[in-house]
Amino acid sequence: MNFFGSIIFNFVGGCVRYVYGTTWRTLLNKKKFTFDEYINGSKKSEDYFDQTGHRFVNGIVGLVTIVIICWIII
Repeated sequence: MNFFGSIIFNFVGGCVRYVYGTTWRTLLNKKKFTFDEYINGSKKSEDYFDQTGHRFVNGIVGLVTIVIICWIII
């Protein structure tokens, strides 16, 4: 269950971050990142955050998003 939950939270959080980031970067006319970079981090970087931090942030954002959606529905 932990592995399954981590995949769901990572995907939901990555989707939320992608939509928010793409919208914000389009409005400010900045370089956009790919969906894969939001989910897994940059493949070109050797930075520790790019290797593990994106999954952690996606998990937190996904958890918060799912809790808010459940709170609205219930």
